[in-house]
Amino acid sequence: MLHGNRRQEHCFNPHRGFTLIELLVVIAVVALLVGLLVPAVQKVRSAAARAQCMNNLKQIGLALHNYHGSANSFPPGYISNYDAAGNDTGPGWGWAAFILPQMEQQNLYGAIQFSQGIEAAANSSVRVQPVSSFICPSDNLPPTWTAMQYDATENPIGAICTVASASYVGVFGISEPGVDGEGIFFRGSNIRIVDITDGTSQTMMVGERSFQWCQATWVGSITNASMAPPPGSPAAGGFENASGFVLGHTFEGNGGPGSPGTEVNQFSSQHDQGSNFLFADGHVQFLSVSTNHQVYQALSTRAGGEAIPGGF
Repeated sequence: MLHGNRRQEHCFNPHRGFTLIELLVVIAVVALLVGLLVPAVQKVRSAAARAQCMNNLKQIGLALHNYHGSANSFPPGYISNYDAAGNDTGPGWGWAAFILPQMEQQNLYGAIQFSQGIEAAANSSVRVQPVSSFICPSDNLPPTWTAMQYDATENPIGAICTVASASYVGVFGISEPGVDGEGIFFRGSNIRIVDITDGTSQTMMVGERSFQWCQATWVGSITNASMAPPPGSPAAGGFENASGFVLGHTFEGNGGPGSPGTEVNQFSSQHDQGSNFLFADGHVQFLSVSTNHQVYQALSTRAGGEAIPGGF
């Protein structure tokens, strides 16, 4: 019996450690589980960010419709005087600045000197204030950036002013942003719902612009500034006029938002394979990068009379 007890104690040792092989197996299993878990977590985070982006656009849509209810039109794409050649002379404030009261930003709105330019000293503190509802959580952007002036050969002349970043721009239409756009927002625009004869459910009003492609801001079009793609930008185009800071178009490209050929003053995002858009009826829809380009353009006009297939 004594011999048997000794043998049993020898076989059962509660203090015996892992062998090297067992440890390697455990490490391999943990590595496999982590490898499976990380993509799943990233997918959940991406979905949550995309959902928050859609909520931002829904809030913007509600604010735009509340503005329309008071003013009997949507706000102008941006406001500016202009010289004999049609060049903007300011002040430049954009559509997003005009809906600040409807976005629960009454104090910020009240601090803006709308009669003075965005770049004016009197507006130095308000133009750099970030508004969280104007920022997509997927967009890796700085809180502010500096608008620059360039010469005719696209060489920088100097800094004009620093402004707050944003992720959303108004839909100008199918031509280069500026005057008399085919969409809802352009210089001095006052488009009403009754002017959207293509149908509010088939007319885009606001879309995304990723900072990785080019800058955007809620404040407006900075007079004498130009758009320039940041280092590493996938955008096909180069320098554009400052109205693109608050407006986007669908002219170039061979598909939907972010497709090859998309320029700096168009629409793009950091979501996977597409971007979110606010439509004039208030609904928000994700458009794929592979969206038919003719359909994509048709959705950006308010009165083009184009035939748009159901479900796009």
